[in-house]
Amino acid sequence: MTDKPRHSWVTIRDRIREMILNSTYGPGDKLPRDEEFAGRFGCARSTVHRAMQDLAQNGLVQRRRKGGTTVQRDPVTRATLNIPITRLEVEQKGSVYRYQLIRQSMQPPSAAILANFGLHEARPMLRVEALHLADSRPYIFEDRWICLETVPEIKDVDLTRESANEWLVRNRPYSRCDLRLYARRGTKSDSEILQSDVGNALFVMERTTWIGDAPITSLRAVAHPGYQLFTQG
Repeated sequence: MTDKPRHSWVTIRDRIREMILNSTYGPGDKLPRDEEFAGRFGCARSTVHRAMQDLAQNGLVQRRRKGGTTVQRDPVTRATLNIPITRLEVEQKGSVYRYQLIRQSMQPPSAAILANFGLHEARPMLRVEALHLADSRPYIFEDRWICLETVPEIKDVDLTRESANEWLVRNRPYSRCDLRLYARRGTKSDSEILQSDVGNALFVMERTTWIGDAPITSLRAVAHPGYQLFTQG
């Protein structure tokens, strides 16, 4: 007597995704119910449910309560972007990392930062401006706001020795992240910090994170000319 093979939700997800990609089910088509897929694949309904959740989160199908599951008419391809520890990023490129705290202060956030966090009332936050260097050359300048109601422990961190980037990645996991990436021409202020020419194309990352509904940090990072961000889906 042989045991039936056990299917993980990842295996089921990949099989359903393959049926969508090979046009077994096309854009707008309604998919079989979870119970039907479970019977077809010989697995638990909960396994199919978990697989469908992942497909929905990645923009390939749409789930409606009492309306079933359909293939998205305009599927969205998503990539996973992990927030890097800048020190490790620099060292992995074979360069020597150095960090410089430019200033930190308690300030009421600007209207733009409040909007990033989705807040309506101002409250004092910690503003941290710092420079990451690779082989003694400017690498990334970051201007960061940290909500102390969510991250009170940051007040006890010596940010002259450890970057807010590294401490937050290691100690304050997030559940939601808004990310904006764009290029703009460098200003005089950029040129002074990054030792670049005015008008150089600079890569900018704006990132805001939350744990639940509680805001953690809002960051604008400006990278030196030629910086590249790599991610895999």
